[in-house]
Amino acid sequence: MLDWLFDAQLVLAGHPILWREVVGNLFGLASAVGGMRRKVWAWPVGIVGNVLLLTVFLGGVFDTPQDRDLYGQAGRQVFFVVVAAFGWVRWRRTLRLAGPDAPAVVPRWAGRAGWTQILVVAVVGTVTFGLVFRALGSWGPWADAWIFTGSLLATYGMARGWTEFWLIWIAVDVVGVPLLLRAGYYPSAVLYLVYGGVVLYGFTVWLRAQRTQEAQQITAAAAVGAGTGTA
Repeated sequence: MLDWLFDAQLVLAGHPILWREVVGNLFGLASAVGGMRRKVWAWPVGIVGNVLLLTVFLGGVFDTPQDRDLYGQAGRQVFFVVVAAFGWVRWRRTLRLAGPDAPAVVPRWAGRAGWTQILVVAVVGTVTFGLVFRALGSWGPWADAWIFTGSLLATYGMARGWTEFWLIWIAVDVVGVPLLLRAGYYPSAVLYLVYGGVVLYGFTVWLRAQRTQEAQQITAAAAVGAGTGTA
């Protein structure tokens, strides 16, 4: 049964495609929807997808139909699991403090310090991993390096509750779709396009939640001020 699940394929337009690539991306999509809704289950669901996709993108190692190793795509699955564990713990702690009916995170802007971190890591990470992936023989090393770095930044931003993490995902998708199409990972490319729609909608959802929270804080502060003045 395990061998069948590992090797099962379907053929679309003459191209063999692994079912685990499809299933792994569907788990990733479910995780994105859970993140949009600020649900803790988004993290463990995403981890399952990461493990499946790790085996897919090491095409040469696991003898997949594409037979191409995308070290950035594969490596980011490992780091996703690490960052997802961080996000899972962080969001669960928030729920314990705020109560089970509260959202797991309150969206906010990263601010100047956050954006400084994002830009430095984006540049340094892309250059560093681009050189590493090129030395390892990764297919499309520079695009792969940005996808790797940007994905880590977006996942970290989600764990921190930074609304901008959705915008980073858009930048990842813009590079990721062409790379995956050229490499023959068609389900992943299609799912990246779907992610694009989810990401745009998710950004509006988090932005609306952030503005609502800010309005509530202003109202609460005004009420406290009025009460103090009355006293």
